[in-house]
Amino acid sequence: MIEVRTGADRLRRDPSLLRGPVDALGLVTNVTGTMPDLSRSIDALRAAGLSITALFAPEHGLWGSAQAGASETSGIDEASGLPVHDTYGVEGAALDALLRDSGVSALLVDLQDIGVRSYTYVWSLFDLMVSAARVGLPVTVLDRPNPLAGLGRRGPGLDPSCSSFVGRVSIPFLHALTLGELARLFAEQHVPARAGHELELRVITVHGWQRGAGAAGSIRPWVSPSPNLPTPASVLAYAGTVLFEGTNVSEGRGTTHPFELIGAPWADARFAASLRQTPLPGVLFRDVVFVPTFSKGAGERVRGVQLHITDERAFDPLATAVVMLGELARLYPGELRVLPAATPGERPFMDLLWGSDALRQSLGAAGAVGGGGDAGAGGVGAHPLDPAAALAALLEASPVAPEVPEAVRLY
Repeated sequence: MIEVRTGADRLRRDPSLLRGPVDALGLVTNVTGTMPDLSRSIDALRAAGLSITALFAPEHGLWGSAQAGASETSGIDEASGLPVHDTYGVEGAALDALLRDSGVSALLVDLQDIGVRSYTYVWSLFDLMVSAARVGLPVTVLDRPNPLAGLGRRGPGLDPSCSSFVGRVSIPFLHALTLGELARLFAEQHVPARAGHELELRVITVHGWQRGAGAAGSIRPWVSPSPNLPTPASVLAYAGTVLFEGTNVSEGRGTTHPFELIGAPWADARFAASLRQTPLPGVLFRDVVFVPTFSKGAGERVRGVQLHITDERAFDPLATAVVMLGELARLYPGELRVLPAATPGERPFMDLLWGSDALRQSLGAAGAVGGGGDAGAGGVGAHPLDPAAALAALLEASPVAPEVPEAVRLY
């Protein structure tokens, strides 16, 4: 069996892999930046002689302790004594200034992405690349496996009107690329236009990993990249059930099984019974009651289902989530709601997640409140016993992501 070595581990073993400036390095990382023995890459790379002088953290913070939409404050990392700069919510000229004022001469990036467009580490990388190009800093990505690469490229692209921090540019919802490959794509197709300069980019690849081996359970031991993705199963479920974030249905935040528990106070046993009759591969549904401690439904008795993924490769997260949404709209007319935009004039979060208004319009046609579309026209609820047809009809109305140039691929 071939040993898999991440880019960080390879750099620790051979610091000569780093090209360009080697003094005053900034490391973009968090709790997922680990070595095979689970020691921190921060400390291992410094022990190998790399001159890391500043740390930069994405959403959830360096230690991954902050909940969704939050981060830890800037400060000092106790173990290393290095300054920690919080980059979450910082972009444009403010991010340029943060990099410039940090005094670093180059950036290293060591983050575990999960392979879903809506996961924000991708877009932290994107924004940092744009700012690094503007201020003249080279970037080296220390690559890690994509835990969902084995599912392949799936889902819609992104309409430019839905560009946000859960999707800056159009890539598939499940993109099957590593962070290093995405960096190459961004550097080639997007950074020069946004920064006015090309970016000096290098990727230190993963040794011994193949894209087809990318089932979520293959990354052992698993380090939670954020508080609500504690297990590989939660990552697989998130790849579809994250869409419930755009609705009034609990996605299991505030429970011990986030993204695997889906429910609402107004649901009942019919939801589980209906899904159990639907031919969705690789997953079983269990009728459950749960009480979230925070987020949607906090303190309330919520009825719904738990997803039990039985076959990682057969499981289709998007088809599963689309059918679940359609069944909620069909079974409980007027109860399922698409959440309005956080700010008047902006797009609803459902649109930002899906990449267009196609899913929202389809849910409205199926009976959801706030979805738009022609109520009663069927929408995603029109094919309750044919998940493939339900997803295909939705994708037909959605943007298509551009093909990835072969030159971008590393594995």
